[in-house]
Amino acid sequence: MIVTTAQLFKHAYGKYAVGAYNINNAEQAMGLFKGCIQSQAPFIIQISKGARKYTDKRMLEAIIRSAAEIFPDCIFAVHLDHGDEETCYDCIDSGFYSSVMIDASHDPFDQNVAITKRVTDRAHAKGISVEAELGMLGGVEEDIKVDEGHAMLTNPAEAQDFVKKTGCDSLACAIGTSHGAFKFKGKQSLHFDVLTKIKALLPGFPLVMHGSSSVPKEEVDRINAAGGKIAGSMGVDPNEYLPAAKLGVTKVNIDTDGRLVWTRVHREFFRDKPGEFDFRPPGKIFIEEYAKFIASRNKLLGSENQLADLKKSLGK
Repeated sequence: MIVTTAQLFKHAYGKYAVGAYNINNAEQAMGLFKGCIQSQAPFIIQISKGARKYTDKRMLEAIIRSAAEIFPDCIFAVHLDHGDEETCYDCIDSGFYSSVMIDASHDPFDQNVAITKRVTDRAHAKGISVEAELGMLGGVEEDIKVDEGHAMLTNPAEAQDFVKKTGCDSLACAIGTSHGAFKFKGKQSLHFDVLTKIKALLPGFPLVMHGSSSVPKEEVDRINAAGGKIAGSMGVDPNEYLPAAKLGVTKVNIDTDGRLVWTRVHREFFRDKPGEFDFRPPGKIFIEEYAKFIASRNKLLGSENQLADLKKSLGK
């Protein structure tokens, strides 16, 4: 069942964070839905600009609709990840999305405000929520590339002013995470001090953590043992998800980890079966492995076993 992100955030706020997982194909969709049923957790499906172009946006939407029929007990929202203004309008007008993210964080503050306000007005007219971003995360994700020297943490006072001026429904904050598989050096952690200040100025307002994959060492090691060349990778400590949720983070974006699971499964399969050319056997393995991964992350997010209570709050 598709619901709004606002409904999910209302139930989650201060208790747990909803996992927001990017998908690009049928195998990811099946693994995601299975993992969330296994862990009895609500979730957010994220569709990026790249995913919409990978095959065709209508194909991906049809896969999600079909998955919702196969897994009727699932409760989830559909969200545009890192959209520009044009893509946001296309998703708003489609009537399929629960929410859209307008990412104008690379623009000056006033321009970010103006763009976000336009998208918010258009979205709210159709009952759709808007996520915006303030501050800049480092790292690489699809067409987004910000080097470490230009990454900027979110200014709490600016965050308060930004939300007031734009009317956005949730805010992606830069609190030390970054996109891709190379997030940290050494033993860096989330900036809980910044998060605490933002929560104090925006009490009850849903915050979002982007670039929050944990980049599990065991996945990277297995990929490299099967012929991969991923060196120096380090992600977010997943044990910090729930403490962040207690400080107002209601949505945690996880994308890179899913790609690592896919890469590990396929590298190992074709290494061990070099004569195989049927893509379905590794696809089936991936669905099960991804489902297990999703369930493990939902537990760390605190969203595990929240489905029954969420249904009651929705009157279902």
